[in-house]
Amino acid sequence: MIKETLTVSLIQTELHWENPEANRRHFADKIDEITEHTDLIVLPEMFTTGFSMNAKALAEPTQGTTLQWMQVLAKKRNVAITGSVIVTEGGHYYNRLFFVFPDGSHEIYDKKHTFTLAGEHKVYSAGTKRLTLQYLGWNICPLVCYDLRFPVWARNTDDYDVLLYVANWPEKRVAAWDALLKARAIENMCYCIGVNRIGNDGNGHPYVGHSAVYDVLGHSLAGAAMEGDKTSTFVLDRAHITDLREQLRFLMDRDSFQLT
Repeated sequence: MIKETLTVSLIQTELHWENPEANRRHFADKIDEITEHTDLIVLPEMFTTGFSMNAKALAEPTQGTTLQWMQVLAKKRNVAITGSVIVTEGGHYYNRLFFVFPDGSHEIYDKKHTFTLAGEHKVYSAGTKRLTLQYLGWNICPLVCYDLRFPVWARNTDDYDVLLYVANWPEKRVAAWDALLKARAIENMCYCIGVNRIGNDGNGHPYVGHSAVYDVLGHSLAGAAMEGDKTSTFVLDRAHITDLREQLRFLMDRDSFQLT
């Protein structure tokens, strides 16, 4: 099935620190509150725990409770759901994004750029492969938080339509979050989605959200960054992408290189 529009719901909310069960209940309630049609629900980075380095106590197997929970909800709502969780596989820990399709099948992306300032690189193994997936005829490239600072990794070499970031991006650097999301949309001539959390984490770091969707020209679909505990739904239009790419043709002049 190919859709000319893609409806996306962003859930921006506070997280229960290192409490997966409470967070799953919380997000189940949030998802139940979405009454309008939507094709894709986007949750923040490490949405079951907050941005924790306590991987030994919190990591799930790759086919663990949270993935199964996402699969049940996706099938129940006939919707795709995405967000990242702490996973263990092969003796390593990963900050792993799951993209679960309505039929329960899924794709994975392991965060490439681990956040050295917080010591994430000492706990979690970095991913090595970028993912571009197809959903309802849309090409989507999902990435995680700190990946946003690295434009080469996000460069639109395979003509994706949507660049998507899930994050725990702190208030003190939220100006960079706003600027870089907009820049990624403009330079890649795509829709760029960013979903961030709010509230304080267990380390005392505050978060203010600013989840957003930017179009090909860098315009915010909401007009302003999201604030507070909020779920917002946006409609992405394929014609907006194709018309502007044909008119402006900036991607025709992009540098040629291969991601490794």
